[in-house]
Amino acid sequence: MADVAVAPELKKLGDEIAGLTLKQAKELSDYIKEAYGIEPAAGGGVIVQQGGGGGGPAAAVEQTEFDVVLTSFGEKKLDVVKVVKNITGASLMDAKKLVEGVPAKIKEKVSKEEANKVKGELEAVGAVIELK
Repeated sequence: MADVAVAPELKKLGDEIAGLTLKQAKELSDYIKEAYGIEPAAGGGVIVQQGGGGGGPAAAVEQTEFDVVLTSFGEKKLDVVKVVKNITGASLMDAKKLVEGVPAKIKEKVSKEEANKVKGELEAVGAVIELK
């Protein structure tokens, strides 16, 4: 693990948080949500909700990694299987199993550009895709 330059008081706080039990971490999470309107986002980022005390607009961490999920193969299953095979590098049999097992993750933790490229390729042959 690489050393990150951080102020000693922040290092101490981070070490204390990392040492919490699951129950303590949940209690801390609930407290921060209640007291400050801050809660963890689905992707691991943090969402800050606008409180009644004023301040700037609510800030959100932008998602940088996406999963490409096939939710339906449409009416052209064979075409979708061929595209999935090319995208994943899987065998024809594995690509067929993946397509038939919808919803199925075709790509995991890829950039927004790559996710949109894969989505476009699959939607061009009739598949229904979600980016998560």
